[in-house]
Amino acid sequence: MPQTPHVERHFTASERVRDVVIGMSDGLTVPFALAAGLSGAATSTGIIITAGLAEIAAGSIAMGLGGYLAAKSDAEHYAMERVREEREVIEIPDAEAAEVRDVLETYGLTEQESEPIVKALSQRPKAWVDFMMRFELGLEQPDPRRALASALTIAGAYVVGGLIPLGPYFFSSSAKAGLLLSVAVTLMALMLFGYVKGRFTGAGRWRSALQTVLIGGLAAGAAFVIARAIA
Repeated sequence: MPQTPHVERHFTASERVRDVVIGMSDGLTVPFALAAGLSGAATSTGIIITAGLAEIAAGSIAMGLGGYLAAKSDAEHYAMERVREEREVIEIPDAEAAEVRDVLETYGLTEQESEPIVKALSQRPKAWVDFMMRFELGLEQPDPRRALASALTIAGAYVVGGLIPLGPYFFSSSAKAGLLLSVAVTLMALMLFGYVKGRFTGAGRWRSALQTVLIGGLAAGAAFVIARAIA
């Protein structure tokens, strides 16, 4: 009887999704809070739009640069640790072999069961280093294009997220009308974003949606109340 081949489908775009989440969550929240705060003190939509666009530009650049530097730092850290491991398997192979045994013991292998693996790795220096990087240090080799891709993804997601709460002001005759429309549109966007984020991250979808709405709503509400109190 023919058997259907078992095919495992794993989600492999976690880094890209993480970048989108970082950029979109801040893009939805910060310009939303800024626009709400300005709406509490200003009556002109022009002022809100100008300030909002300036914040989106500055925020996307700052967030993108932060993502770029973080990814570059990960790559540099990996390269530094790999050089150290390459040196250690040559200079202190006995100590490195003992570390391999320690790692394998955490998976339930006995010393006798570990010995053939240790011996095989000792004859393959590159594989030995790969093993130590992954299982001792928990490091995966970063994609060399990761830094630029991360920067562009975070910055782009921030811009998209920021234009959602700011967009209604382009079509409103007053700051009050723009605020009401912005609140409705942004809260729906926050809920949808939180739901989708929960699906990709494995968290509860509706729990993630409600948390996202709550955080964004509190930030915007606090900014509006403070602006009204000062104005």
